[in-house]
Amino acid sequence: MKKRIIISLLIIAGFSACKKDNQEAIDTEYPAIDVTGTTAFPQQCSTVKRGEKFIFRAQLNDNTQLGSVSVDIHHNFDHHTHSTEVESCSMDPKKTPVKPFLFIQTFPIPAGLKTYEVQQEIIVPSDIDPGDYHFLIRLTDKEGWQTIKGLSIKIN
Repeated sequence: MKKRIIISLLIIAGFSACKKDNQEAIDTEYPAIDVTGTTAFPQQCSTVKRGEKFIFRAQLNDNTQLGSVSVDIHHNFDHHTHSTEVESCSMDPKKTPVKPFLFIQTFPIPAGLKTYEVQQEIIVPSDIDPGDYHFLIRLTDKEGWQTIKGLSIKIN
């Protein structure tokens, strides 16, 4: 009986000490947004014009797999901050919004990529309030880690 118990304990200890060879490493790294390239737009303190379109361009990277990217453009007439940039931009005086621009959209990233250059056309309506705006980029990798890049832009 004692021999059976000892053998059972040794078998249990052996199984619990085994590691699966095919275990994947756990992703603990945030994805990266790069808006410093020569074609990247907008960058901190960029200006866009009402009634025109521009191409949002940024280099997106992750150590395992990208998930999704979204953009949020909203007014900064009250001078609140989300900026992740060191450089500050000149600001118009505070004002009350009448018809501010609000744009929130998710853009697709093809499955399985670690690197992707997003290039999406954004149309700025001609009848919105000009002034200071935030351009927030949210990048999420496949595991759910998220990076936010907060840029200050001006709409004229």
